[in-house]
Amino acid sequence: MKPEAGGNAQQNTALKHGKNFGLLYSGPLALWFSLFFLAPIVIIIMYSFLKKGLYGGVEPEFSMDAYRYLGDKIFLGITFRTIITSLIATIITIFIALPCGYFMAKSKNQNLLLLLIIIPFWTNFLIRVFAWMNILGNNGFLNEFLIRIGLIDDYIHFLYNQKVVILVLVYMYLPYAILPLFSSIDKFDFSLLEAARDLGATKPISMIKVLLPNIRGGIFTAVLFTFIPIFGAYAVPLLVGGKDSYMLGNIIADQLSKSRNWPRAAAISMVLTLVTTAGVLLMMNIQKRDASRLVTTSSKAEAESQGEGNLNSRGQA
Repeated sequence: MKPEAGGNAQQNTALKHGKNFGLLYSGPLALWFSLFFLAPIVIIIMYSFLKKGLYGGVEPEFSMDAYRYLGDKIFLGITFRTIITSLIATIITIFIALPCGYFMAKSKNQNLLLLLIIIPFWTNFLIRVFAWMNILGNNGFLNEFLIRIGLIDDYIHFLYNQKVVILVLVYMYLPYAILPLFSSIDKFDFSLLEAARDLGATKPISMIKVLLPNIRGGIFTAVLFTFIPIFGAYAVPLLVGGKDSYMLGNIIADQLSKSRNWPRAAAISMVLTLVTTAGVLLMMNIQKRDASRLVTTSSKAEAESQGEGNLNSRGQA
């Protein structure tokens, strides 16, 4: 009994030291999180309730002018356009990413395909945007190709409209959707699709009713990874879009650089922050529901297997 008591004392001492080390490990992370995440958000919130300075900056005087601007018709129109553009680009991205992720999960060359997906990240974001401008410009590759093969006689203005903004946004954020979908599909048990087809389901029906519900977490992650950055996009609408393609990110930049209205820029940034936070909370809630559903299903399966085992043992007795 004494050795056991001594062992318990040593375990308690180790746990106490472990707790101390845990605080030591988490301290730098908490400090980093506070300095570079919480502090900027607090500053943005404070600036949004202050008065605009005469030559930029803010004055230490409480004001709601920045939030009154959020009810302006022009701002509401740009907000509506930003939401529609983000939704369309996200939906197109997910529809393209789903078959890509499925093909990668079924392929034997997953490492090669992952490398091809990651390669665009090796190139600067702006360089890729300018590459699209060279492809779609009046003197770009596409116009020159169409003229040479005789399909058109004059240049087509592909750039500076809403459609090309959506096209470039889909290209830019497609890898962010493919990677989480591939991760979810790769863990999926494909024998369930075969079982569904054996029971009479067609291939599309088995995909919709069996595959999609089981990768729902990956789909929501892909949606968030694409919708949130697209919702705050700035460079793509500025470079390839026209006046009718302005989004919230462009308004924030204009308020900071041209109008020098820092409180108004901070108030608009709070809109983006709230939308992002709502999306993250929604994803966390869905993941918790999926986890609880899996735990409930596994516990029921264990209970049923134990019940069957008890019945078999009674029958043998």
